[in-house]
Amino acid sequence: MNKPFIIGIAGGTGSGKTFFLRCFLKYFTDTEVCLVSQDDYYFPVAHKMTKEENTLYNFDLPSTIDHLSFENDIARLMNGETILKKEYTFNNPDIVPKTLEIKPAPIMIVEGLFILHFRKIASTLDLKIFIEADDDVALQRRLKRDLTERGYSHDDVMYRWVNHVAPAYNEYLLPYKNECDQVITNNSNEAKDIICVTEAISKELRKKVLI
Repeated sequence: MNKPFIIGIAGGTGSGKTFFLRCFLKYFTDTEVCLVSQDDYYFPVAHKMTKEENTLYNFDLPSTIDHLSFENDIARLMNGETILKKEYTFNNPDIVPKTLEIKPAPIMIVEGLFILHFRKIASTLDLKIFIEADDDVALQRRLKRDLTERGYSHDDVMYRWVNHVAPAYNEYLLPYKNECDQVITNNSNEAKDIICVTEAISKELRKKVLI
């Protein structure tokens, strides 16, 4: 198998990165594309902490990620190997993590907050996409997600935003914005806006890679 074409998709919380990925992946089959997510490489710590400690723990630091395993799995996929990885359950002890089977494919997507900060990973990327949103838009999306989907209190979400999320974005992601090939501003809540962007990128990739 030839070296895959590797796309890095970086974006802060609330940028709409997850929706972008969901739209993008619809244009390809499982044999054409594979996805490696930084979230699945968090060091497991939830079982060691109380609820209060969990609230104060800063997950928005590169040191919370097992970047060596992350790098190793990317290298294995590049070499045509299949990898098995337990999914990340966002520190919810009530969820039994699934085992993910990630098979090599001509197009590999690597996504996450720190993928550009981890310079070894950044050096493997053939196309770097940066997804951003205005602070107020991103915060409202974060609040909606964490309050409804993850059961956090409003105070918890705001504490994390001010003390963890915003500083991490400014220090570990924003400095790499100018080295990206495409910067997508996603302030709209109109799905068609992102669908148009992902369609254009996917058509170009199909011509360039899947020939």
